[in-house]
Amino acid sequence: MFSKSEENYLKSIFSLKQKTNNAISTNDIAKDINISPSSVSDMLKKLEKKDLISYTKYKGVDLTSKGYLHAKIILRKHRLWETFLVKKLDFSWHEVHEIAEQLEHIKSDKLINKIDEFLDFPKYDPHGEPIPSEEGLIPSNNYSVLADSEIGCKATIMGVNNDDSLFLIYLDEVGINIGNKIEIIKKINFDNSIEIKINQKKLHITDQVAKHLLIKKH
Repeated sequence: MFSKSEENYLKSIFSLKQKTNNAISTNDIAKDINISPSSVSDMLKKLEKKDLISYTKYKGVDLTSKGYLHAKIILRKHRLWETFLVKKLDFSWHEVHEIAEQLEHIKSDKLINKIDEFLDFPKYDPHGEPIPSEEGLIPSNNYSVLADSEIGCKATIMGVNNDDSLFLIYLDEVGINIGNKIEIIKKINFDNSIEIKINQKKLHITDQVAKHLLIKKH
């Protein structure tokens, strides 16, 4: 059994590892979970004793196979709860992250597996993030970042790589949702902003927005 705090650290290290092949520093973790580096160092020692991480001072942190599997279990719970809240309780996608942060620490594997079955075994959560299976397998995808695509590209919005509530509220306000068909009409060299056609209308979005939209090209 692991504490809520230990699980939060494992999830943070796992998420950070998805963005780089390098070992994760204590400062990276401290910034991600908004805590002091000295507190991070203390927790890493506890996690290492439980064989959840390998930690070398001044070099960084890696998950062990045991830690990697448990981190995927936490993510599975989190993303299934988000999916349940959106699909069955009519929450908006910008509302569910903080609630799922609390629910992900429920220990009952039976409950989580029942929710998975009730939802008909979804592969992706409301933000387009892959949901690990009961065995820890993560669905693959061939999504691209909208900002990296060329003029004339036709695609479907498949997800986001930023679940900040203000960002998701903005997407709702301008009418961008998962499943929308889009076409890149124009790219502005001055600020790298993009003009797209979506829902039969043109929309101008900033480079920052485009960097956080995941698409599947047609």
